[in-house]
Amino acid sequence: MTAAGGIRPFRPGDEPALSEICLRTADAGSDATGIFEDDAIWGHIWALPYAERHPDLVFVVEDGNGTPVGYVVATDDTDGFEEWFRTQWWPRFANRWPKPEAEVTRQDGTLLYAYGRGEKPERYAADFPAHLHIDLLPQAQGQGAGRRLIETLFAALRERGVAGLHLVASAENTGAMAFYTRLGFAALPSSPGSSAYGMRL
Repeated sequence: MTAAGGIRPFRPGDEPALSEICLRTADAGSDATGIFEDDAIWGHIWALPYAERHPDLVFVVEDGNGTPVGYVVATDDTDGFEEWFRTQWWPRFANRWPKPEAEVTRQDGTLLYAYGRGEKPERYAADFPAHLHIDLLPQAQGQGAGRRLIETLFAALRERGVAGLHLVASAENTGAMAFYTRLGFAALPSSPGSSAYGMRL
């Protein structure tokens, strides 16, 4: 596989690649294919809504052949984004993925999370109004691509005067946690099973 190459802004038509990268990294950094009955759920929660709401805050890293192998997606206004997700984005998929009555499976838990987004102010948004998700396929890792994606996003957020940025990762994803610490993110109080980080911009 050709090494990861340049960073570029999101382009319409990148959506299938974003969904695929999200799926292949969604299980605490590992491939989540087949965990849910419908693999598309992952991207529709953690990648595609950002591309629709904030395409100018989505950046893609390509391999040497021009194939997307990683991305960062973000919002500069977490509370506003979550409200939009709740009222405009997620209702489109109510027929495809009805709200479960209870959390019986991991898919149920994820769908209940999606249905609950935007119901109350986000925990970290007051101090760190922006948030991000970043995912890199294995062949793009360890080459500095993640750092370049984050730094590109930092520049875009600073241009908007955003005061701070946060993210939440699975506590099982120890590689990601080490990566965020190296970039200068500080650990924040977190819920069981997750690790949150913040940075002033």
